[in-house]
Amino acid sequence: MPTLSLCMIVKDEAHRLPQCLASVQGLVQEMVVLDTGSQDKTPTIAKKAGAKVFKTTWPEDFSQARNQALAKATGDWVLVLDADETLNPKMLDSIQRAMTEDNTLVVNLMRQEVGAVQSPYSLVSRLFRRHPALRFNRPYHETIDDSVLALMQQEPRWRVVDLPGVAILHTGYGPEQLGAKQQRAQTLLEKALAENPQDAYLCSKLGALYNSLGQEKEGIKLLKQGLKSNQASIPVRFELHYHLANAYQRQKKWELALKHYQKALDEEILLPLKLGALNNYGALLHDLGDLAQAKKIFATVVQIDPTLATGHYNLGRILKAQGQLLEAIKAYQRAVELNPNYAQAYQNLGVTTFKAGLLAESLVAFKTAISLYDQQGSPEAEVLRRSLQEMGMIE
Repeated sequence: MPTLSLCMIVKDEAHRLPQCLASVQGLVQEMVVLDTGSQDKTPTIAKKAGAKVFKTTWPEDFSQARNQALAKATGDWVLVLDADETLNPKMLDSIQRAMTEDNTLVVNLMRQEVGAVQSPYSLVSRLFRRHPALRFNRPYHETIDDSVLALMQQEPRWRVVDLPGVAILHTGYGPEQLGAKQQRAQTLLEKALAENPQDAYLCSKLGALYNSLGQEKEGIKLLKQGLKSNQASIPVRFELHYHLANAYQRQKKWELALKHYQKALDEEILLPLKLGALNNYGALLHDLGDLAQAKKIFATVVQIDPTLATGHYNLGRILKAQGQLLEAIKAYQRAVELNPNYAQAYQNLGVTTFKAGLLAESLVAFKTAISLYDQQGSPEAEVLRRSLQEMGMIE
């Protein structure tokens, strides 16, 4: 059986690191942790868990730090995780089997963004042979993908495989951390793109970031630039079309949005990776009045991932619009079962049960929606409360 080294870079992760390291027990034979300046007990926690801990000053470049950690590994294979990620225990056997396959250079792992609403899955090249030619590049959104491609061109016997099933669970960042993370990402990505303006991957990542910051003109320009380069891999081409479609949808340029959603969905990638595009495409079709096609899209979404609350919620919206109230109620009920904090789903459940004459159930759903909106600090709580008061349902 090949040996496996965990490689991590960390800083001030004392509260999250124990869970991450515990998730790889029994799978890895070595844990390499590179600390980039922690002020908490991160190094101590890593050492107690059996990790080899090394320290460095932060180089302002994620790929440099990754490569420093990689240089300390001794296993036949390398697994890369961040402190806010854990391995899914159900996938350990599959991971071990994948490493025994001859000529497999990289095993792409499915990562789930825990709690994500629209795009919960991504595919990441985090499990690979420890080969001297494989190194990370790019200062942000760093990957080994370029070095993998270069090696496979020299040695065609190697192959890259996609491992089905969610292998990595990612808890991500809270709202209080997001702003700083985005600012750091923008600075590093802009610097990298200035050095390589034809890098389709960088165009995709920075273009999507600009869109999320409301700078859609700059975002669209970069996304189109990435497509024009004709250098994008299939996954990157999917992302370019997907983010372009999102930008055009926000600008109410319906035809362009539809065009790019369709192009994104035509790309040959794993179906779970298409869920964000399918959800947004279906929502656009709903808004344009094409309920029949939107229903097909959302039926596909819940078929791909029956645990995605947003899919059931969106399907419920279509069923309600088509007058299929009882089926819509079932869809909303499934959405709130999967996500008990889904205020919008409770509100729509309240509307639909009210239309169906189920007044007691409607009041319970509305009150739950108000409570959740209050907890989330949403102004929708007061809007809904006043509407119910005007209807005489509450005092």
